[in-house]
Amino acid sequence: MAAGRMTGLLPFEAALEQLLAGAASLPAQTLPLSDAYGRVLAAPLAASLTQPPFAAAAMDGYAVRWADLPGPFTLVGTSAAGHGWPGVMTPGEAVRIFTGAPLPAGADTIAVQEDMTAKDEGVHLSGEGPPHQGAHVRGAGQDFQAGDILIAAGTRLAAAHLGLAAAAGHGTLPVVRRPRVTLIANGDELVRPGSTPGPDQIISSNPAMLAALFAAAGADVSDPGIIPDHPGALAAAVTGADADIIVTIGGASVGDHDLVVPVLRTLGADLDFWRIAMRPGKLLLAGTLGGRRVIGLPGNPVSAFVTALLFVVPLIERLGGRAPGTQVLRLPLAAALPANGARRDHLRARRTPDGVTAFERQDSALLSVLAAADVLIIRPPHATAAQIGAIVDCITLDMFQTVF
Repeated sequence: MAAGRMTGLLPFEAALEQLLAGAASLPAQTLPLSDAYGRVLAAPLAASLTQPPFAAAAMDGYAVRWADLPGPFTLVGTSAAGHGWPGVMTPGEAVRIFTGAPLPAGADTIAVQEDMTAKDEGVHLSGEGPPHQGAHVRGAGQDFQAGDILIAAGTRLAAAHLGLAAAAGHGTLPVVRRPRVTLIANGDELVRPGSTPGPDQIISSNPAMLAALFAAAGADVSDPGIIPDHPGALAAAVTGADADIIVTIGGASVGDHDLVVPVLRTLGADLDFWRIAMRPGKLLLAGTLGGRRVIGLPGNPVSAFVTALLFVVPLIERLGGRAPGTQVLRLPLAAALPANGARRDHLRARRTPDGVTAFERQDSALLSVLAAADVLIIRPPHATAAQIGAIVDCITLDMFQTVF
């Protein structure tokens, strides 16, 4: 994008569309089931066998023919899980059967053991009996048939998906390679968490927050440490990053000490945009460098979080094989909101029994407010004042606040 065009404010939706343009799923890799939790399935998963593979008992009891009820029956054998009865039942016969065991040939119904009474070498019905023909029998293929598509490509695999894949005969799964993200925090004023800041220094809190955010979105994250405000050091960190996405934190504006833009230009980066009509986080730098995506986030913690959530997370999802998109809830306001200005706003807020309430303090440096929020209220550009009870769109932060 030409430098002259970069001075204007770009609408949020246009900025996101530009960022995601040309982004496609990364290559697939094959992993054992034990390593596939949380990964994204790269191709549709078809069943390689039928489940159950045979008609089986759903209850302990007796396998009988519906037409022979109420008996009496001659007890001719036992069918247990892994040890089915090999014969063929004839009229008037019953087979003792246990849950999960194959239904003997010739039987069509299970009479539960509580309804049957054994006497001598036979059994007879003494209770209500099965409610219908085929009662308590799990039919072959009742769950799925060989060839059925069970899990769609792009699914992030949860525990139940892994159980389904195992039951369908798969010991390994094709998954999309995780996007690799390198975080680069630069600034002479920054020191590592746990250190004692010197004069004019502050703790570098953004990398820990953003690394967790990106990991929750499905990325492998690396952090080389704090990079000093020196062009050579920043250039070395950018060129040395083994990443699909390089995220720089701070220094993405145009001050005398802001180095990201000139360093990226020197390295040959193609810059796409850097000023967005949104709040917090108006300043955002995005570009490409040698096949890698480069995104420069603001240094203020809340601005960094919101821009990372709304831009970097969708890019991670797209590269990771998922359709990008934040989860939006429509909630009533528990407190009124004033009219909004020309930029799309994202108010830190919290759900209550009466609706959603924005915090009074919305400064982009207030991590305590961000940590207390569970949603971001979206206020479109030039939105009119909203009264109590008005329905507003809210981005839920639940998935980024839950520890798995």
